[in-house]
Amino acid sequence: MALEGLASANDPPEGGDTFQLQNRRLLAVDLDGAVTALAGSMVAYSGDVTFSGKASAEGGVTGFIKSKATSEGAPVMEAEGTGRLYLADQGKEVGLVTLDEGESISVNGNGVLAFADTVDYEIGSIDSLAGSSAGGLTNVYLTGPGDVAITTHGDPVVLEPSVRTDPSATVAWSGSLSPSADMNRSLSDLVGQSSDETYQLSFEGEAGFVVVQPFEEGP
Repeated sequence: MALEGLASANDPPEGGDTFQLQNRRLLAVDLDGAVTALAGSMVAYSGDVTFSGKASAEGGVTGFIKSKATSEGAPVMEAEGTGRLYLADQGKEVGLVTLDEGESISVNGNGVLAFADTVDYEIGSIDSLAGSSAGGLTNVYLTGPGDVAITTHGDPVVLEPSVRTDPSATVAWSGSLSPSADMNRSLSDLVGQSSDETYQLSFEGEAGFVVVQPFEEGP
């Protein structure tokens, strides 16, 4: 491909929404104010943008997404100013969700890339998984209005309830759903007690969605 062709094929998106997909693995943010993003996710920016650590519901910069089992955290940053910001997370696919006023989505801590400053968030966990090898599931509960960017390993599938999913492959679910933990005895006998697949998240309800990726997150 000629240099001119390479440039035109990968031009930044022009105007429009604050959150835009530059491509499947890169988020472009037209920044005029502030957004919250995964620390270390900035790959480029132009304009007048400053970055700072952001305290969280857990307390402290590194407490935003914390696993109770491993005590590991995924710190976030606040990007503020005017310009164009590009975000990515280790080549993962990026998907956009626009939340209306009062609408919510729950996202696995590993799947949060960025969200608008108009979005409220809380840290939660499914305590009934604490006794499983999955070590519990820490998630971020996001409530609109505003844009949210989530990441997945590979192309996700969006499922409707009733459905059961592997906790390690579950990326997000609509706020109208409240999953419970369950155990499949046949899988336990087949693959052994140590496998995460013996435990599932059970989603029941009349409406909503569950996002699952073709990849199991490690501890």
